[in-house]
Amino acid sequence: MISAGGTTDPAGTLTVTHEHGHRIVVDVAGVEIATYVYDDSRIDPYESPKPYLHPLRTLGGALVSAYRPNDHRWHKGIQMTVSHLSGQNFWGGHSYVRDRGYTRLDNIGRMRHDSFELVNVTPTELTLRETLTWITSAGEHWVAERRELRIHGVDRARGSWMLDFGTELRNIRGADLSIGSPTTHGRPNAGYTGFFWRGPRGWAGGQIITPDGGGDPESMGTVSPWLAYTGEHDEVDGSGTILVFAGSSSGSVPLKWFVRNTPFPAINPSPAFDQEIPLAPDETLRLRHRVVIADRAWDRPEIESFAAEHQP
Repeated sequence: MISAGGTTDPAGTLTVTHEHGHRIVVDVAGVEIATYVYDDSRIDPYESPKPYLHPLRTLGGALVSAYRPNDHRWHKGIQMTVSHLSGQNFWGGHSYVRDRGYTRLDNIGRMRHDSFELVNVTPTELTLRETLTWITSAGEHWVAERRELRIHGVDRARGSWMLDFGTELRNIRGADLSIGSPTTHGRPNAGYTGFFWRGPRGWAGGQIITPDGGGDPESMGTVSPWLAYTGEHDEVDGSGTILVFAGSSSGSVPLKWFVRNTPFPAINPSPAFDQEIPLAPDETLRLRHRVVIADRAWDRPEIESFAAEHQP
């Protein structure tokens, strides 16, 4: 176990602990705000083993992520996933099959952590650059991924911090790949695929806020630069805010929001909500997103002000 960075203090200095071969934990002023588990041998193959960020907490210590909820055991905090990749399932659980519905198939892949190219710690941020391999249920290597995570922007006055996530997914299959979702396979308004946050059960029924004044369930499948979700904590008093910037995709179709506040809280800027993305051999899909985690339920003016300052 190795620690790096400054001592914990009220100014927001990061302390980073790396349990080699397993996880990296980020602490601010005695609160473990983020844990990146990059190798977890406990995960059932049915859940599509892959790295994940959990637990995630506000600077005040409130939990804002869920791990293996009883409705979807494969949901783990924040993950980079693909639900439909040329017949393979890197999401976990049953696969949606046109005209049949959700079906248990022998098609669940996994993501293997290969190495860290960079683990850089300063008193104000952590940057990780990681290489991974996406391996199918048959043991074939289909995707070589280069991933970057950056935890930064701790603002004690606002009670917020930021996570930047970027990925490059290169097709190494030797044949075409197609990235899709349950909606591209026939299920309406179920376009989940890609970078996905699952919130704690107590946040069900929270408020969804978007730039155009809309929100709540009608935000499903829409396009906007950001989307915010506010919810009330269990265990401790108070509320919190998750603000997600859609970011960018090099794909041929726009990022669209998969978002729910019932029966559970979830946000996903989906790169293939209702249109598949083709990926030729050796072609790369690039995605970049930003997540802001804040104490308190921010109102619209506060969200809009922050978004104007921090749009990536």
